[in-house]
Amino acid sequence: MLTYGFSFVSLQQRIRIVISSESQVLQRHLPFFTDKNVLFAGGISDAFPLQIECGNVQIWSCYFDYVNQISHKSAVDFSSVFNGTADLIVYYWTKNKQEVQFQLMQLLANAPIEQEMLIIGENRSGVRSAEKLLEPYGEIAKIDSARRCGLYHFCLKNRPHFDINAFWKTYSSPKTGELKVYSLPGVFSANELDAGTDLLLATLDNRIQGEVLDLGCGAGVIGSYIKMLNPKAKVTMSDIHAMALESTRRTLAENGLQANVIASDVFSHIQGKFDLIISNPPFHDGIDTAYRAVNELIQQAKWHLREGGELRLVANAFLPYPDLLDQYFGKHEILAKTGKFKVYSVRN
Repeated sequence: MLTYGFSFVSLQQRIRIVISSESQVLQRHLPFFTDKNVLFAGGISDAFPLQIECGNVQIWSCYFDYVNQISHKSAVDFSSVFNGTADLIVYYWTKNKQEVQFQLMQLLANAPIEQEMLIIGENRSGVRSAEKLLEPYGEIAKIDSARRCGLYHFCLKNRPHFDINAFWKTYSSPKTGELKVYSLPGVFSANELDAGTDLLLATLDNRIQGEVLDLGCGAGVIGSYIKMLNPKAKVTMSDIHAMALESTRRTLAENGLQANVIASDVFSHIQGKFDLIISNPPFHDGIDTAYRAVNELIQQAKWHLREGGELRLVANAFLPYPDLLDQYFGKHEILAKTGKFKVYSVRN
């Protein structure tokens, strides 16, 4: 979900009532928007796109938590690839450089020469690298610096070539046997099996039955591995990240596996109850540490587990999850641990 431990953890905690620092900088340049059809893309975290006066607004977001919280959901295109056009593109920079490159290259590959774009981002997110990334394709200049953010204006002169196949990564691991994992940029553990998931997989066997929920599925490693070991298990896999969901679908398809893959912000769109809820919940929210999604996972899991059902998750050993697990489930068990990670299990 969604990075940087991305998986289902949101890039932003919630849609802010007060607009973000990036949007506050954009407010200083409202003449850019007058009478134009505007596309907002990237790491948008507030309702600023719906507040400006312009010809027309489109929003492209890869993050379902943003779609789920914004009031005009129909205004948002939630997808991994966007094919629309606009007079002005406003791109909110994110920390994940591979994701930024993937999104900017596809936007510019479909854009006309002289396409106008504004790039806004916090300095700590690495927005300064926009100049190096976009210089080969046109004219870029920094036009504002405020609230620890940088704003750049770009004009397209040389359309880049975009081939989505060049962005797909695949790997396998001795720990997952014949399973091949496919992943797009920005997805957690995109290039190799991460140590936390590795430890979690070591606690799984072929005795899993019933309905299983892989919450924050990323590239689909955990749910696919469970389905491979337990073909009769009914597996649901969810994430907030469109690119994670696309990666999961391909991982399943390439391995001849079937599961239900859905977009959900933690339990927002999860129906029914499960015999096992399993997750490697990351705790990074963009470039900050955040626990909102994991807190909701632990607090609400009880209502989505059948009687006797299990919540199993892996986490960094220093995180305060044992207290939360004990608070809502009475006690917890440690199934495996290393110097860095622990696998926790609780029963409903």
